[in-house]
Amino acid sequence: MFRVCSAAVGALAALSGLPCMAQVTARRAVAIVAVQADAQTAALPGLADQWFVTSDSVRLHYLSGGSGPTIVFVPGWTMPAEIWEPQLRYFVRSHRVIALDPRSQGASDRVSEGNFVDRRAQDVHELLRHLGAQPVVLVGWSLGVVEVLRLVERFGTADITGLVLVDGLIWVTPNSSMEAFFDSALVHLLRDRRAFTATFVRGMYRTPQDPRYLERITHAALSTPTPTAYTVLASAYAVGRRDWRSALSRVDRPVLCVGTAFMRETADTVRARVRDSEVEIFEQAGHAVFVDEPERFNRVVERFVQRLR
Repeated sequence: MFRVCSAAVGALAALSGLPCMAQVTARRAVAIVAVQADAQTAALPGLADQWFVTSDSVRLHYLSGGSGPTIVFVPGWTMPAEIWEPQLRYFVRSHRVIALDPRSQGASDRVSEGNFVDRRAQDVHELLRHLGAQPVVLVGWSLGVVEVLRLVERFGTADITGLVLVDGLIWVTPNSSMEAFFDSALVHLLRDRRAFTATFVRGMYRTPQDPRYLERITHAALSTPTPTAYTVLASAYAVGRRDWRSALSRVDRPVLCVGTAFMRETADTVRARVRDSEVEIFEQAGHAVFVDEPERFNRVVERFVQRLR
């Protein structure tokens, strides 16, 4: 049985879109098939597959297109770069757009090492250096928010002109129901990855989605090996450091914080700790805010980017 208190359910729902489940029926794990890069760009005309190699010799994939000021998109836990499709299609007309497949996700290398927040933050930093662009607008969603903040904490903001933090949990209070739920969720992730992931993906949205789209995103999420998925999530919220708020003190660039109603406390924290910050709450959207309400999300981000020029 998978039973948790309502407060903890809200916490993970905001993080990953996992809705309340009274129980999950155990099923056998299935083989994971890696997502091929050409499957991404086939659906995204005007974008090209690109790769770079990190300092620890991992080949990471990213989607690239357009010209002009650069916007870099970092997806959440186990999600592929293509989840940013509504933004890539919109901004490629006026900007250079980059969407990263983090290590062990999407079309990037599956590796047994480096699947934790610090190394993944360094990967994003190395991507920015690889791009060689003028300072970029860096957009992180969900777990990507923690990774973006850790990048700033470690490497500063010389490569960044502004940050967009999208519906990301940035602390877990010790001995709280949220902490207990993360522990429980990780156990159920190991016990029945396929059921967990299917529910996880369906719950990210509050607007109806094409079943074929949900299947594609679920398939992409499952392409991250289960031990790796466990390690990545645990490194942010369940093992060692669970509070990333202190990184906000290093942010000296404008910040746009976009969140669902559940993330009001996080948004208020960002607004209180970052002098040049603004908040946009999407009351009716799910965790994948930018898919549920893409037109509004794009307008909000575009307005923010324009004021940075």
